[in-house]
Amino acid sequence: MAVERLLVPLSDTVTVRQTVGYAVQSGLERADSLECHLVVALPYDDDVPESARQHEDADDLLSRARNWVQEDAGEADVTIETATLGADEYLFGPRDYAEIFDAYAAENDLDRVVLDPEYEPGVTARILQPLERELDRIGLAYDEAPVERSTRRGRLTGSEDFDRLFATFMVSYGFYLVLGDPTYWFDLVTGAAVAGIVAISLARVTFSVPLDRVQSPIRVVRFALYIPYLLWEIVKANIAVSAVILRPSMPIEPTLTQVDSRVRSGLPLTALANSITLTPGTLTVRATDQRLLVHTLIPAAREDLFDGGLERGIRFVFYGRESAAIPSPRERDDAEIVGGDEL
Repeated sequence: MAVERLLVPLSDTVTVRQTVGYAVQSGLERADSLECHLVVALPYDDDVPESARQHEDADDLLSRARNWVQEDAGEADVTIETATLGADEYLFGPRDYAEIFDAYAAENDLDRVVLDPEYEPGVTARILQPLERELDRIGLAYDEAPVERSTRRGRLTGSEDFDRLFATFMVSYGFYLVLGDPTYWFDLVTGAAVAGIVAISLARVTFSVPLDRVQSPIRVVRFALYIPYLLWEIVKANIAVSAVILRPSMPIEPTLTQVDSRVRSGLPLTALANSITLTPGTLTVRATDQRLLVHTLIPAAREDLFDGGLERGIRFVFYGRESAAIPSPRERDDAEIVGGDEL
């Protein structure tokens, strides 16, 4: 008897229910019985306080999806398997997700992958198209579910959009007043007008995910505490680079270093990349998902990067004090030199 074996990666999207339904329907149309593997891939973030909730949400989604498969299959011969992937790995971007799906498919002798068009595996934006390219590169067969997508909400409607709007307005207004004169009425009025235009135009671009009304102000306070530490690191790096430059032998060792950071993509990764660039002796060349390519000028700068001080600082800002207590990139073997002067 012919058996269709499918892998269905899940994320909690508006189209996940339709994707599961399509997987069951298409599988039973191709074969007499169906073996459906439902998986949730999570980034390895066990040292982040909210990781326990992520795993609970994954278990809940898998349980709901199992019920959907049973409901859609009816009396058909269907075997259901569920799994959470990424528990012992650190998934950064589409390539890592494609590779872990390929490994799981090979281990379980699966025929193809059914993709949700809105697939968002624990990241801030959907990655379907990059994921498709990586699956093509690997050679893993996939099928995108032809689902009907609900109309997306209009711009700046609802409480979440108001939070984005308000935060963007305040940041823009504050920056305008820093450059101007906060005691001059004209700057107060024009600053409000400019900040309003910026907020309406760029609120969704500035904040790609809804803001947390409790955590966002706390992060602002943590960021204020982080600034003196960053300034101290900049001063130390200035002294170290100046000492090397003033020595007649100029013992510089330009290298490219790859660091797999333990911060998520989006704003946390941007903050880390910019902090590294602001520190003399280091320059972030590329930031992809959670992987940084950094040019270091002197060995001391490279060693500081391997020690992960700035990474811990950024984790403190976005995830809290407990999340800052993690092994350094050197200790967890997440940093390596990938090139020298020849690059």
